[in-house]
Amino acid sequence: MRILNLGILAHVDAGKTSLTERLLYAAGVIDEVGRVDDGSTRTDTLALERQRGITIKSAVASFVIGEPADPAATTVNLIDTPGHPDFIAEVERVLSVLDGVVLVISAVEGVQAQTHVLMRALKRMRIPTLIFVNKIDRRGADCDRVLAQVADRLTPAAVPMGSVRLVGTRGADYLPGDLTSASTAARHAEVLAENDDVILAHLGDPRPIGPAELAGKLAAQTAQALVHPVFFGSAITGAGVGELMTGIRCLLPSASQQAGGPARGAVFKVERGAAGEKIAYVRMFTGTVRVRDRLPAGKVTAISVDGKPSESVRAGEIGRLWGLSSIHVGDPIGTPPIRTPSSAYHFAPPTLETIVVPRHKTDKGALYAALTQLAEQDPLINLRQAGDQTLLSLYGEVQKEVIQATLEADFGLDVSFQGSTVICVERPAGTGAAAEHMKAEGNPFLATVGLRVEPGELGSGVQFRLEIELGALPLAFVKAIEDTVRLTLRQGLSGWQVTDCVVALTESGYAPRQSHAHARFDKSMSSTGADFRGLVPLVVMEALRRAGTRVYEPVQRFHLSLPADAVGVMLPVLVRLGGIPETQVITGAAAAVDGLIPAARVPGVERQLPALTSGEGVLECVFDHYAQVRGPAPSRPRSDHNPLDRKEYLLRVTRGV
Repeated sequence: MRILNLGILAHVDAGKTSLTERLLYAAGVIDEVGRVDDGSTRTDTLALERQRGITIKSAVASFVIGEPADPAATTVNLIDTPGHPDFIAEVERVLSVLDGVVLVISAVEGVQAQTHVLMRALKRMRIPTLIFVNKIDRRGADCDRVLAQVADRLTPAAVPMGSVRLVGTRGADYLPGDLTSASTAARHAEVLAENDDVILAHLGDPRPIGPAELAGKLAAQTAQALVHPVFFGSAITGAGVGELMTGIRCLLPSASQQAGGPARGAVFKVERGAAGEKIAYVRMFTGTVRVRDRLPAGKVTAISVDGKPSESVRAGEIGRLWGLSSIHVGDPIGTPPIRTPSSAYHFAPPTLETIVVPRHKTDKGALYAALTQLAEQDPLINLRQAGDQTLLSLYGEVQKEVIQATLEADFGLDVSFQGSTVICVERPAGTGAAAEHMKAEGNPFLATVGLRVEPGELGSGVQFRLEIELGALPLAFVKAIEDTVRLTLRQGLSGWQVTDCVVALTESGYAPRQSHAHARFDKSMSSTGADFRGLVPLVVMEALRRAGTRVYEPVQRFHLSLPADAVGVMLPVLVRLGGIPETQVITGAAAAVDGLIPAARVPGVERQLPALTSGEGVLECVFDHYAQVRGPAPSRPRSDHNPLDRKEYLLRVTRGV
């Protein structure tokens, strides 16, 4: 049977979880459709999710489309993901294991800020995507307007698969398109011709391509993420859901089921069981993992597939693995697959940082242990210790509230948060080089390291290159140097992470394994990885000091909905706080303003918005880019041994050794 690992993505409140419920009901998995408002949905299992009516953690549910005896039947592993932007890290991890996606858009609200962010990532990763325009039965639904927004803001390669009758009423229904109709076939052919010369040659031909061939070409281009079929319906009434399920089966590509190859998979989620044990969610790309197999993270003691105990998890399947005590989100199983959760960010990293404070000082140790467990499940919270302060990286205030509630409910810890500060980044201003030589005065390490730091391309992160002769340095030492370079650059001259740079290893030297005559190996005479890990931070920071850095702050793209009569008082406030309004549209009594604003100024807008818009203003923000800070550059306290102060650093490191 075909297997399809399918993600359901959407802006918050577009009806994503409701659609998941309707799909499970239509497939016969559940007997009654749960409701988000009632807290009765199958995939929102956390008490906090039911209480708030939002998805916080991704959840997996399986169903079959078609009769099991039918060769075309498809087992769908459906992953319901969070829609709130504060939990975009959950979506980040899930994208790497998907064969296809249904992107849900509300027929009332249309394309929203998060919709644009999600579609941009899906196109960049070339993940086959169907679009489902939900809530066609709601007052204010406008399918033509949404289609225009999709074409304008998301993709011009959208293919409407039908039309809607009685839109905006309880009786709204979806009418699937008929490829035997000349007008429908012409619309499809016009979009498909952009990527197919055969279809392009037939445009305007009195004998156009037949319906079967056109349907086949639509499926082929959808599987290549070249076009995006658009369905319409209502998750509440079930209208259009049957046609969507047919589209899922016929248009999206199935998973590779190469069970005989080497085991290759990716861990996209880690949770704790009732006894505190780790449970790893694994998508297998090739090969098979069996109970009692030994993996680098531990011995597999149990496996669950489709919610049932199993002896193995095979290529194409998603399984839960027990026994992997040292597993983390993003770890590969076997050879890393092409897309892994630990690969380069597809979304922006967190832009806020906050200090977590226990109500009782005696809980400091327990708090750090609890946050370490949460960081296993969400590495992007970036737990770090600066002096006696415990800091977390966050996407927004809602995530802060969820962490606070989780610490209280799961660990019995009462905590508070200090005000959030914006996380900046540093980029090299120029090129700088430095070197430390073995046995030279002031170098207590048996190692020689020379490094050059220079600017890289925007969005490239940290790139490490070798400019020494191959074989001049053992690979283990090269790996120690690269790992330490990346670790050190988490804090630049001003304390922010250094990014978009190239670091080249220009010099190296080491003392081979040796000893006194007729004696055992003497570590004091031979270089070890610790020598390179101790020396590299001094060289990196000296090279960075000579290059100089500039500090960049995150800038958000905002969408502001407000009454038309409030635009005149709101725009000056936006400009005064550093906002740059780009477009404004007034439709009757309502208005919308889009533009850019520094992330640090967003709270100021949010505080004044209710009073200036009579409580009717709604502000949505998503990360757009980093911009150089004007004026004095902000800094943050260091949480390392401070290699910028050589004396302090050597005292700390040599004392630790």
